[in-house]
Amino acid sequence: MSKYQDDIRAVTRKDLPWDKLSGKNILVTGATGLIGSCIVNVLMQKNGQDYHVYASGRNEQRIHSLFSDIMGSPFFHFLKYDVTQPLLSNINFHFIIDAASGANPILYSTNPVGVMKTNLYGADNLLSYGHKHGLEKFLFISSGDVYGEGDGRTFTEEDSGYINPLDLRSCYTSAKRATETLCISYAHQYKINVSIARPCHTYGPCFTDSDSRVFAQFLRNIIRNEDIVMKSAGEQFRSWCYVVDVVSGIMFVLLKGEKNEAYNIADEKSTITIKELAEMIAKIVGRKVVVDIPSDVEKKGYNFVKKATFSTSKLEGLGWSIDGTMYEKMCNTIDYLMEFLS
Repeated sequence: MSKYQDDIRAVTRKDLPWDKLSGKNILVTGATGLIGSCIVNVLMQKNGQDYHVYASGRNEQRIHSLFSDIMGSPFFHFLKYDVTQPLLSNINFHFIIDAASGANPILYSTNPVGVMKTNLYGADNLLSYGHKHGLEKFLFISSGDVYGEGDGRTFTEEDSGYINPLDLRSCYTSAKRATETLCISYAHQYKINVSIARPCHTYGPCFTDSDSRVFAQFLRNIIRNEDIVMKSAGEQFRSWCYVVDVVSGIMFVLLKGEKNEAYNIADEKSTITIKELAEMIAKIVGRKVVVDIPSDVEKKGYNFVKKATFSTSKLEGLGWSIDGTMYEKMCNTIDYLMEFLS
């Protein structure tokens, strides 16, 4: 068993009111993505599980690849579904975790309309369905990107930085902001229990082949036995968080989060520049870091916010905490990635 799988099982042992899920139907959209797949794995690894997990996505082949070990479970179900379309089903989903987002920078310049629709239409379709089918709680996976450009201080949930709505990359940031407001609007108008999670930059092994986020590009270099290629000077300073720790935070928000509240999820010990991230990965695998000139398409998807760090005191108030170093967790990520590919 890999360290990554050990980490997932550790989340299931967290002191949480898991009994809230007993006998329920849980829909996870974006289940083939980095965060969504980890959510599904955590839910399915819980000892004594007596709830049903519906993993939603468009790529059935990837679902089978990611979840081959649980496909035969009577508690696991694949729901082929595009969230931009109305949900046609007769199942009462008691909990919906909306992790479908198009968080792939290359899409910000090649399919910005799709990025916005995935967030806005997706949440609208799910909330509308849930309102009519016994929904008990809706959890929207937003992003720390909603804060935009700040003044260098650590973001709390009450902050709001500058976003240029005419910047093409704002398709993602603005969509997340607008969808948060849509969630709160549903909560007010239809009395739906809504909570929002705002993960910072997240890394882990189960990213898609097309994922163009910087950590995925670096890890893809490893897969190809290449040096780590940076497409910039790497000076942007970021909060990072291991995907399993992000999902741990999501479970706390799902089971203990207050109505109509948002919660940052970040590892305050993992705040480094992109260059330092590249150097860390290069050190782990014994390669070097090189700089390449990005294409125009790549540049349009870049997040040029100079500094983005996040306070997690609000989430910690729910009892959430994490241990370990980013170096250790990146090693776990790389080990599982290589094992999975082999």
